[in-house]
Amino acid sequence: MTVEQDQELPPRPSDTRTLGDPIVMIENVQKSFGDNHVLKDVSLSVRKGEVVVICGRSGSGKSTLLRCIDQLESIDGGTIRAAGHLMGFREANGKRVALRDSQIAKQQRDLGMVFQNFNLFPHVSVIENITMAPVRILKRNVAEVREEARALLRRVGLPDKENAYPRQLSGGQQQRVAIARALAMKPQVMLFDEPTSALDPEMISEVLDVMVDLSTQGMTMIVVTHEMGFARAAADRVILMHDGQVVEEAPPEKFFTNPESEHTTLFLSKILHH
Repeated sequence: MTVEQDQELPPRPSDTRTLGDPIVMIENVQKSFGDNHVLKDVSLSVRKGEVVVICGRSGSGKSTLLRCIDQLESIDGGTIRAAGHLMGFREANGKRVALRDSQIAKQQRDLGMVFQNFNLFPHVSVIENITMAPVRILKRNVAEVREEARALLRRVGLPDKENAYPRQLSGGQQQRVAIARALAMKPQVMLFDEPTSALDPEMISEVLDVMVDLSTQGMTMIVVTHEMGFARAAADRVILMHDGQVVEEAPPEKFFTNPESEHTTLFLSKILHH
């Protein structure tokens, strides 16, 4: 699904699904790495069932924001609430108390994260990659989880790969397994960090097709990507980050045809004519 192919894609009808209450609320978030101020007072709200695409130049802070939502990075200021959790903290007597790693891990169960480099376990089969976390972490029944894993493999178009090992799969197939593995934990929100950037061009569409399918089934998704065709086809909102801040936030039809920020105009002129 390349930009060139996608110029004719119709904007997604916003009235086909009913969006719920906010399920991710980011308020005034700050994050620095040393002297590098990466996130500058970022605020953003995502509703249940909504698909939000975040784009921007390399270094704009978009992947860091995703990692902060999932508490792979701790924030320096502000608040992140996701899937009913105050991420990284608990409130006691009106004060915030930082959580231990084991407590953060429990919060993370409700968020599924898909990285650009798959991160599959190379030494176990596809079905074991998918079933490992629900069985070990959630202590669920092995046979039940395996049946669900097979259903997930059918859903991502890989029903015949359950006994394969990651090295036997193409990059696109590995990424689809990674999506199935994240879904196996039954997350309330799915986070995608440039899920197609490590793939050969011919494999990109097979991963994006799975993501589009997920979006139509009501999964809440926050997607960092340069795939503007996906943004047109699946996003309810497209957000542009620039220099650690949100500078544009609009439905795809407005984002692509009538942006308000000069940063968006410049970004689109570069990426759409790349």
